[in-house]
Amino acid sequence: MRVVALVPGGIGDQILFFPTLDDLKRCYPNAQLDVVTEPRSKAAYRVSKSVNDVLVFDYKDRNSLADWGNLVGTIRDREYDAAITVGQSWLVGLFLWLTGIPTRIGYQGKGSGFLTKTVPFNASQYVATTYHDLLQPLGISTTNPELVVNVPKPDIEWAQTEQKRLGVNETSYVLIYGGASWVSKPQALDLYPLDKWQEIIQDFQTKQPDLPIVVIQGANDEALVRSLRDLCPNIKVTTPEDIGKLAAMIAGASLMLTTDSVPLQLSVAVQTYTIGLFGSTEPSKLLPNSDKFLGIKSPTATVADISPKTILQKVWGG
Repeated sequence: MRVVALVPGGIGDQILFFPTLDDLKRCYPNAQLDVVTEPRSKAAYRVSKSVNDVLVFDYKDRNSLADWGNLVGTIRDREYDAAITVGQSWLVGLFLWLTGIPTRIGYQGKGSGFLTKTVPFNASQYVATTYHDLLQPLGISTTNPELVVNVPKPDIEWAQTEQKRLGVNETSYVLIYGGASWVSKPQALDLYPLDKWQEIIQDFQTKQPDLPIVVIQGANDEALVRSLRDLCPNIKVTTPEDIGKLAAMIAGASLMLTTDSVPLQLSVAVQTYTIGLFGSTEPSKLLPNSDKFLGIKSPTATVADISPKTILQKVWGG
């Protein structure tokens, strides 16, 4: 069986779709699973264990009819047996109809008239579970499996070398991510203020002076991290260059503190204890129900308004 999944959105959205792909592969081990995703999100599949091929298409670009036509031709040439779309767009529904794929699965609503099988869209539950519901028309009604990633061996080896460089290879360490590089749509509302990170870090250093604090620096976070180092000279900084190395570093941490970002989803996938800071989003939509993963939602829908005291109470008091 050949299946193609249309998954728009950022890297975090792709990672939340991994359990759906993994369960499909478990039930149909000989199936070829391909995805069509945005250019910015292709990197997510470096840590997927189930996807054969990744096709790139910018769903949100001003695509001409020729662009859509080229994608239709590419999809038709591959002769897929089934297609799954996570978007609710009449245009994507029409596109799938034009491909001639016999089984076209999506949510009820916009564009569903072009689909052959639909499921209700439950916006109130964990997003990974909502995605997993799309497998029901294929006879898969199991519980949504845990989110996992497959980190390449070279990335694990890189992380081991990096931990030695930082001097944390023989100790546990706390990871912090508060930048914008690994956020799908960075906005001021998503950022946590430097002075509040400083308060949290200083509290850790007072209570656990031997526990290293490591800050993740993404490609666009240099200024933020430099300012944080000025405030907290004793922190350590790691700069993973891709998602595999990032996942490997997170896997070695004893605790992850992060805003709503790709590192948050990777931390869930590698089972690191995680505290996520959320603005307007309900934590239950992006975190599974587990004692290992705690979401703190801002009382004002702005992440900056979460007090360090609230975070530290969760760290030390549970």
